Amino acid sequence: MSESEATHWEYETLRPPRDETKKEAEDPKAELNQLGAEGWEFVETIDYEGGGTKYLVFKRPAQSSEPV
Repeated sequence: MSESEATHWEYETLRPPRDETKKEAEDPKAELNQLGAEGWEFVETIDYEGGGTKYLVFKRPAQSSEPV
């Protein structure tokens, strides 16, 4: 596959809602469904060193051929 044929990706992050104890406080289902409807696919989490999720990472093909 040549570089011109390679898929270019764009990325989005979502920070899970938290309460005072720094634990996930709410179900982010509505936000996840919205991102899915926009073409975003969940790929990974970025976690705090001591545990817990800091960010949810999503990707989708870039809308243009220009690298983002």
